[in-house]
Amino acid sequence: METLIVTGAAGSIGTRVCKTLAETDGIDAILGIDTRPEMPNHRRIYHHQTDLRHEDLKPIFEGATTLVHLATSFGPSSDGVDAGGDEIDATRRVLEAAAATGIKRIVILSSAMVYGAWAHNPIPVTEETVVDPNPDFSFASVKVEIENLAKEWNHSHPDSELVILRPTTALAKGQISWVARSLRASAVIDAGDNDPPVQFLHLDDLATAVVLAAKGGMSGIYNVAPDGYIEAEVCRELSGRFPRLRVKEEVADRLGRFSWRHRIAPTPPGLTPYTVHPWIISNSRLRETGWAPEHTNAEAYVDGTSPKPWSNMNAKQRQRAALIGAIIAGAIFSYLLSRLIRSIRDE
Repeated sequence: METLIVTGAAGSIGTRVCKTLAETDGIDAILGIDTRPEMPNHRRIYHHQTDLRHEDLKPIFEGATTLVHLATSFGPSSDGVDAGGDEIDATRRVLEAAAATGIKRIVILSSAMVYGAWAHNPIPVTEETVVDPNPDFSFASVKVEIENLAKEWNHSHPDSELVILRPTTALAKGQISWVARSLRASAVIDAGDNDPPVQFLHLDDLATAVVLAAKGGMSGIYNVAPDGYIEAEVCRELSGRFPRLRVKEEVADRLGRFSWRHRIAPTPPGLTPYTVHPWIISNSRLRETGWAPEHTNAEAYVDGTSPKPWSNMNAKQRQRAALIGAIIAGAIFSYLLSRLIRSIRDE
């Protein structure tokens, strides 16, 4: 019988993973660790509310065989401010405790954003592609650093099993990740001349991938994504088309940074390329393990996106709404641009 540790147990992924593992044969107990108290209830799930950065983790990890590290410092409350350093520190302490207590299997949740969004990216990107996150986007750079820490741990413990999962944008009904929320905010403006295809992974499918890795038999890096992708135009139709502004990539980047600095929108520096260039990933390697997504890109997107008021309008009503929306969008753009120009002059 096994005892598993799941960090970030109160999160949208952690809750799903804990509940599934609790119903899995051969698993005796799951220790859910989180700073929040709202963890899933089950007779096999034991809660430990703590901050990974401060408490002595060795006594907590004693007796466990597997560590599933899902905790992240990026979230709605932090908006990425100083989150990177906290996440790296927490991961380093978790790995040190795992080494000290003899944990034999570690699952790390990273992100497909580590590949970067570049015009030359192949479609799809495989695990053999060299990681190359876009400059200034701290979330992706932090994930690369965390992966490197995990690889160093595995190099020092070659008899142990390390699995790194790189999911694409994940969402579900009523639940949206920090990344998905930021990308959605950035989508108000069409940057550049490209409309790259997009991927959306359902949180339930991500959870099944994490559970599969936690059960053993896997090793190395795996992309986590639905089959294929959808075109940006289809994505807009699914949410109900609404007029958006198209500007040069450089202007969109400046507007995004300005909105971030002044807390107007959650559009962190370095995010704009991920809305301009493709970063579609392949799930072939993960599929070879027997995993298969139960949701398509469109199903995940629709489930995780609230219907817009204009989605059910007829053609005339939508045309009228589009005209009003264009006026409003133009006014907002002009306001942001004027503030941006003023801030540049003041520098």
